[in-house]
Amino acid sequence: MFTGIVEEIGTVTELNPSDATGGTSLTITLPPTSPLLSDCHLGDSIAINGVCLTVTSFTPSSSSPPTNPSFTVGIAPETLRLTNLGSLRPQQSRVNLERAVRADTRMGGHFVQGHVDTTATIVSRTPDGNAVRLRFAPRSKEVLRYVVYKGFIALDGASLTVTAVDDVEGWWEVMLIAYTQERIVTAAKQVGETVNVEVDMTAKYVEKSLQGYLAGLGEDGGKGGLLQKIMERVVNDKGGSA
Repeated sequence: MFTGIVEEIGTVTELNPSDATGGTSLTITLPPTSPLLSDCHLGDSIAINGVCLTVTSFTPSSSSPPTNPSFTVGIAPETLRLTNLGSLRPQQSRVNLERAVRADTRMGGHFVQGHVDTTATIVSRTPDGNAVRLRFAPRSKEVLRYVVYKGFIALDGASLTVTAVDDVEGWWEVMLIAYTQERIVTAAKQVGETVNVEVDMTAKYVEKSLQGYLAGLGEDGGKGGLLQKIMERVVNDKGGSA
């Protein structure tokens, strides 16, 4: 579980499509003073651009010889299919990083699982004072039913507030203030680039609960079926209390 508050920005140093295990591994190097690995253990979870991945090895910083701290994670084929991690470029791409929350962590963002729902493409960048508005079009438009005005959304692992949404045209917008622009990699991305998207999990639970409730009202799915059931209950309740 994560908060969507980015702790550090790291640099991709290696993306190996065929490591010693026969899978894909990703190595991230951190700034020399980064505390991200200060309490790291093998098997820990770290969100990389919003994707929850497992640390398979790590190297703390060293002064002799001088080395920056770094860590390696494995990436499953399904993860490569659902996210944009496969497009990261060694020595060029920078990524948002966040450690999994602890029991005593302040929840400054919102509950983020690190389970990406889809990717989205930046379709416009618009300056707004010292802020910038970014508009996104999702690869899978099904996620739009979970995106609401002033709701939460995680983009590349950063918890952001939806400032506009259009279900018909298929896009939403967020606004990045100057402070946020300096602390997440998404702010430097241009039109045509992609982000990993995780919608608010609360919306999914509400949807599933509502589906169960509606199913309990009756199996008929015809036009007016739900309204008819509700009206029948109201009439029956009034009749019983008269």
